[in-house]
Amino acid sequence: MGGQLVPRLAGAGHEVFAMTRNESSKARLSELGAETVIADALDRGQVEAAVLDAKPDVIVHQLTAIGHVDTRHFDRSFAATNRLRIEGTDNLLAAGRRVGVQRFVAQSNGAFTYARTGGPVKTEEDPLDPSPISQMAPMIAAIGHLEKAVLGADWTEGIVLRYGAFYGPGTSMAPGSAQLEMIRKRKFPVVGDGAGVWSFIHIADAAEATVAAIENGAPGIYNIVDDDPAPVAEWLPELAKRLGAKAPMRVPRFVGRLAAGEAGAVLMTELRGASNAKAKRELGWRPAHPSWRTGLQVS
Repeated sequence: MGGQLVPRLAGAGHEVFAMTRNESSKARLSELGAETVIADALDRGQVEAAVLDAKPDVIVHQLTAIGHVDTRHFDRSFAATNRLRIEGTDNLLAAGRRVGVQRFVAQSNGAFTYARTGGPVKTEEDPLDPSPISQMAPMIAAIGHLEKAVLGADWTEGIVLRYGAFYGPGTSMAPGSAQLEMIRKRKFPVVGDGAGVWSFIHIADAAEATVAAIENGAPGIYNIVDDDPAPVAEWLPELAKRLGAKAPMRVPRFVGRLAAGEAGAVLMTELRGASNAKAKRELGWRPAHPSWRTGLQVS
């Protein structure tokens, strides 16, 4: 996200300070148009010093540490990000309060977190999953903490962006990525009825929506997804076809659960999608890639 967001903000005339733990990132961030601040998001003293030095009008919280997601060990895959969404959020809010930031915009998740009951597409008024499976519970609890903390900060304008599943450059669904290669090689089957509904978003569209939220968003929650939520049984065969691969195999849910864990089975069969109507209406934003069907590049 940083690679997409920083140049857009700098190009719009904003003075951008980018926080990173790594000195090695300084040159890259400078090229993108940001002044680099070195700080560990889990160290409150370092975060407060960085924010006090920058004195920003807006804090944009995009902290994650998501690498390869192993659905058999979903909780392990998100453990570091969960800490950032709890401790990192609290640290940034505490620092922001000290300098009186006018707006606090935070990354949340609208791709994997809604309650798995009711209709296939959820709005911002619908709850996060109140009874997640054990492997996904820590992630949803961390997101719940982040959202409650940001929206409850009455000293600033708190905005939460529930992004859909990213695709595009630098994401897990970029051309040549391991995920697309699994689909190409028929190692990504449709599990059960494949009724889990996914909402996607091109990373560039997510960045554009974030700029809109920074510049004119009202406090609250916004789903940042494309116009085309689709069940796995629809999008996975379509993507395989575009990759020039054979149709994905179909396996019973119990087989999928053995291979991909309970979390993998949930993602394939029970997930709910998200509506972007509020973001389009209130942020004045429209995704340039309204559907994964045309936006997702496979080569």
